[in-house]
Amino acid sequence: MFADDLDVPAEVLPRLAVRDLKCKLGNRLVLDGVSFSIQPGEVVGLLGPNGSGKSTLVRCVIGLAKWKHGTLWLDGQVVEPNAKRFRAQLGVVFQEPSLDPHLTARENLTLGARLFGIPAKEARSRADALLTFMELADRASDRVKTFSGGMKRRLELARAIIHSPSLLVLDEPTTGLDVHAFERTWRLIGALKRDQNLTVLASTHGESEAAKCDKLVVLDSGRVVAFDTPQALLRRVSGDMLVIETASPETFAADLAEAFEVTPRVSGGKVLVEAADAHIMVPRVVELFPAGTVDSIQVRRPTLADAFLKLTGRALDSDVTEASS
Repeated sequence: MFADDLDVPAEVLPRLAVRDLKCKLGNRLVLDGVSFSIQPGEVVGLLGPNGSGKSTLVRCVIGLAKWKHGTLWLDGQVVEPNAKRFRAQLGVVFQEPSLDPHLTARENLTLGARLFGIPAKEARSRADALLTFMELADRASDRVKTFSGGMKRRLELARAIIHSPSLLVLDEPTTGLDVHAFERTWRLIGALKRDQNLTVLASTHGESEAAKCDKLVVLDSGRVVAFDTPQALLRRVSGDMLVIETASPETFAADLAEAFEVTPRVSGGKVLVEAADAHIMVPRVVELFPAGTVDSIQVRRPTLADAFLKLTGRALDSDVTEASS
């Protein structure tokens, strides 16, 4: 049985479960034994830099890429690659816009509903309800080409859930949005989770977005290096972070490691040091190195980007080469 296979009781079956998924693109092994599960009503993020395998994993889940090894389950039922019945239970928001700019907001939603076989009257009723929920009711009759980026993203969300899917999949849902639109979008995603118990899988390389998730699948070169809550991942970084700007970060990091018996990392041209007594180290570092060596030095709390760097040795905002065969 499925429940026995995943070592969970039947009453708490995951909404989506992925077990040992492997996928090749050409000769490259892009996903290498990926496993995780999402409970109903959870928001789970796929966190990793560009090239870590997030997009390929999303494409496998939504049926746009076939995997050669591994199994997917939805509510305990095995999912075959590209299964139409499974895809009908998904709501998907792609990274690239997919709305028709020449149709109105209401027309985009009713068209989406009709494509899922929802009768015309019900389609319009659902469209109007979602326009209100997404705070777009006053723009229902306006063509989408007149909308801001944030408004388009909210309309994409509305269209993705108009058929009441079991799972909402978001591929970099807030790319290109300003801070206000980002917060508004995630407030609405949170409301969908709370009010409709909607289950969400979202890919991201942004730590602010990752922090909004209940759990994170941390991907590096096609492998899962951690699957935990954002809070638990942050606890993997002990103490505070010392951030140092200097003209020669690699040389400075080596000298710092020898002087203080720490393990500095260089990321984004800055030297990062994880230390429980980071505030005490500041004057000692300044005194140790010749004047002018340190351009700036500060102490801050650790972030998910720091946790990713500690787990993988690479920066979250870097572009990486996907796993090779």
